[in-house]
Amino acid sequence: MDKEKEKPEARRERMLQKELKHSSSSFQGSNLSRSLGGTSWKFTGTMIILLIVGFVIVSLFIN
Repeated sequence: MDKEKEKPEARRERMLQKELKHSSSSFQGSNLSRSLGGTSWKFTGTMIILLIVGFVIVSLFIN
């Protein structure tokens, strides 16, 4: 497949496999980036906003 017409998910997976094969970094696995890499930016943004709102609500009840 031509690399220019490759889907972003396929490119990301190919790059991840290459990195795992020739791992030069001290942090291997990168589970957070792998799990968030497959989701859309809207879902990731929604999750971040929900975490912030949840933190604010919990902090209001604690005080």
